[in-house]
Amino acid sequence: MTIDFSSRVVLVTGGASGIGRGIVEAFLSHGAAVAFSYKTSASGANEIEAAARAAGRKTLAIEADLTSEVDTTNMVKAVNEAFGPIDILVANAGGLLKRSSLAECSLDLWNQAAAVNLTSAFLCCRAVLPQMIALGRGHIITISSLAGHDGGGIGATHYATMKGGLITFTRALAKEVGPLGIHVNGIAPGLIATRFHDIFSTADGRRAAVERTPLRREGTPADVAGAALYLASPLADFLAGETIEVNGGQGLY
Repeated sequence: MTIDFSSRVVLVTGGASGIGRGIVEAFLSHGAAVAFSYKTSASGANEIEAAARAAGRKTLAIEADLTSEVDTTNMVKAVNEAFGPIDILVANAGGLLKRSSLAECSLDLWNQAAAVNLTSAFLCCRAVLPQMIALGRGHIITISSLAGHDGGGIGATHYATMKGGLITFTRALAKEVGPLGIHVNGIAPGLIATRFHDIFSTADGRRAAVERTPLRREGTPADVAGAALYLASPLADFLAGETIEVNGGQGLY
């Protein structure tokens, strides 16, 4: 079955780098009009837009702070003005701000982790739902983490907790809007070769993780993008509230 998104409008949050960029590029390659948000990766956003223009693809980069209700509302409005109603939302924005033991975790760090990883997804989903409900269709894909299942690494309790909350959010929202024709599912990546792990993981830790992974390699943004394409396609029409683990089997142990 050929997956064709040429009539679809996609919004990917945090789409200028890493996993988000892989998802943006995958949907563009399958014909979708793709808008994406970024906060700090302006150079990556410019590269994506230039490549899309050269290939005759439709894309729009939007600088936004997705912990801001105003920015989130304005982002969705900009997508609507450029391309029309949003068919597919990939709530990818998030991250580990820094490692910290719980004993040393400040309330500010805890709240920031919640805002970046959980509140941002809530705001984006809430912003797109009225138009999806009006259309009677839509796909929402959340991007959590293996950490949301297994508790994450040392110093990541705050991050893992929010990603676990996002998995639960995905299930709850699927129950709420599934009867309205909206599919809500998620992806929980494991060790994916991105700047995230260049910053927060050691080389020895990454090698050890690969040795424990049945497929014996780190994942790539394209691996996660493949799951996103699947979840947004008719092939996944009877999935609701699921979070697919894309980790090469890392989560089996």
